[in-house]
Amino acid sequence: MLKFYNTLTRKKEVFKSIKKGIVGIYSCGPTVYDYAHIGNLRAYVFVDLLKRYLRYKEFKVKHVMNITDVEDKVIKNSQKQNKSLKEFTRFYTKEFLKDLKALNIIPAEIMPKATESIDEMVKLIKILLDKGYAYKTEKGDIYFKISKFKNYGKLALLDVKNLKKNADKRLNNEDEYDKEDARDFVLWKAYDKSDGNVFWNTEIGKGRPGWHIECSAMSRTALRQPFDIHTGGVDLIFPHHTNEIAQSEAAYGKKFVNYWMHNEFLNVNGKKMSKSLGNFYTLRDLLDKGYSTDTIRYEFLSTHYRMKLNFMENNLKNVSNTLQKFYDFMDKLEKVDGKGIKVDKLIKKAQKNFEKFMDDDLNVSGALAVIFEFMTSINKVMSDLSFSDAKKVIKVMKEFDSVLGIIEKKKEKIPVEIKKLVKERESARKERDWVKSDKIREKLKNLGYFVEDSKSGTRVKKLN
Repeated sequence: MLKFYNTLTRKKEVFKSIKKGIVGIYSCGPTVYDYAHIGNLRAYVFVDLLKRYLRYKEFKVKHVMNITDVEDKVIKNSQKQNKSLKEFTRFYTKEFLKDLKALNIIPAEIMPKATESIDEMVKLIKILLDKGYAYKTEKGDIYFKISKFKNYGKLALLDVKNLKKNADKRLNNEDEYDKEDARDFVLWKAYDKSDGNVFWNTEIGKGRPGWHIECSAMSRTALRQPFDIHTGGVDLIFPHHTNEIAQSEAAYGKKFVNYWMHNEFLNVNGKKMSKSLGNFYTLRDLLDKGYSTDTIRYEFLSTHYRMKLNFMENNLKNVSNTLQKFYDFMDKLEKVDGKGIKVDKLIKKAQKNFEKFMDDDLNVSGALAVIFEFMTSINKVMSDLSFSDAKKVIKVMKEFDSVLGIIEKKKEKIPVEIKKLVKERESARKERDWVKSDKIREKLKNLGYFVEDSKSGTRVKKLN
């Protein structure tokens, strides 16, 4: 049975989707004020693994990931660069999508932007005001009234009384105070001149949304309520996800989400990633150091999503060797032409064990061990494999890779002039002009390309 660890209940639960064969997932996406760092990207690789495995299990997945393009940091950074909010966020949104593509992450089917979802947020806030779960201050800010909502903090296992005590302590250090209760959180921020030209004129006043209301509105619009799975980093459990639950369940009187799945932090060399410590990395930083995106993806995947990942550059060198084993194995399978040996039992065993581990809350390290054991078994009989049996092995490896996205080497773009030379060589071979064929092969080698002939056809590889 497929089981996921549900943060809400603090235990593994058998997964049952609301609609048979269909899964709705909402993932907290990027706040586009800068390049995503590798801690952010680890979270998106985890979601990608989840989505890919659900598809492997023949679920149809509807994945929604928001783009937070209006928020305090976004406004401040756009003003520093003297750019409009739209121009500023468009750039970092594009860069984020480039990162996803580079790491072989399948993008969400729906990616709503906060700035394009203001009407939905206003509608939700109006419902909360009407039901008495929210109130408007003299200044025009609108807050959610935590004391009105029962079971506030259930996701984070919060002691609400203690929360109030700590909030009251903070209150004593504040010069201005407009809230009824120090614990209450903002739904709508009244316009302030520091926001410049970032505001919306709405039924609830001139201003902009608070961060928490954005995800509640966008997830409901795309997936309705309740939906199956909500993902994010453990740092979002409180206050963000806690506040999402309060807003959504208070407004609509029904459960918000059935399964909450959170990934742990990424540390660098055993320490929290920080610019001040000099251990802060974006994907670009690692690519500039010469590491491949496949290597980085494997490193993110190999540690279970609920365990802290200690990212170390030295590990990436070992990962490169591991990936080469995959590439070499797949290459060997393309060349075999033995007498034939049955591999059906080995394949069935590998498939069964792979699914056993992945069904257990995406136990990817166990699943990888199964694949390596399978490769070892096949390598022992590789010389005896028939072409048809090799194809069976290739097929199952590709099925595993549909989940992991790391086994098959990315196809390199071959320049037109190289393709032309390869065609000329193939024509020479058909005419049995071996001298011409060898000359073209040598020319290709000098240009940095290796031609490999096998029963399945001619393959061209770029030399390292």
